[in-house]
Amino acid sequence: MIPGQTPQPARIEREVTVELGKVFLDGTLSVPNGATAIVLFAHGSGSSRLSPRNRFVAQVLQSRGMATLLFDLLTPAEESVDEFTGELRFNIPFLAERLIGVTHWVMQQPDLRGFRIGYFGASTGAGAALVAAARIPEAVSAVVSRGGRPDLAETALRAMEVPTLLIVGGNDEPVVSMNQAAMAKIKCPKKKLVIVPGATHLYRGARDLGRRSPHRRRLVHPSSCDGRANSRARGCRQKLI
Repeated sequence: MIPGQTPQPARIEREVTVELGKVFLDGTLSVPNGATAIVLFAHGSGSSRLSPRNRFVAQVLQSRGMATLLFDLLTPAEESVDEFTGELRFNIPFLAERLIGVTHWVMQQPDLRGFRIGYFGASTGAGAALVAAARIPEAVSAVVSRGGRPDLAETALRAMEVPTLLIVGGNDEPVVSMNQAAMAKIKCPKKKLVIVPGATHLYRGARDLGRRSPHRRRLVHPSSCDGRANSRARGCRQKLI
């Protein structure tokens, strides 16, 4: 529970299995009453859906009436291999394809149909989120990166049409300069870089994460977007950030 905030009763709170062909990914789905938007979390290298930082952010968003889906980008078998080789955690095209698959899964769920979709990426997951959003901009309303590696999105940055918020710790060098360089390349004019003074890559804990949560809520809150796919450029891109 978040200090000082009243939790919203969840209409849905369950563990889910996202089926992508022959691949099955574990996830945690939370949908507060009245939710009309959902945030998909793309965790960083060596992490999972159980990341305490991402779960804290998810609780903040849920308390504001937004649904969340925290899921594992890799299967248990893939995680076992990646633990020793590291070959998948930096494979951004592979991770972006997984995120796109999960996005399509969400869009097909009866309880989530019509929900606006935002991405929240950490570390390498941020690079994957940006690549995925650049590939399916009609499906994604906003992207938030926390301590991310947007530089890993490479050429996708110049094709980015989705409103983007990059959050990075002031003491997180060289990630600060990576985020600054990536920000300059992002095509979408609705973009913002927030540098948290004194924070490191993992932040200091709940206080720093909570201090940054208003930026995240503003970017992906349902009131920031009219939700119609054919008017997203006129609505979301003008109002978000």
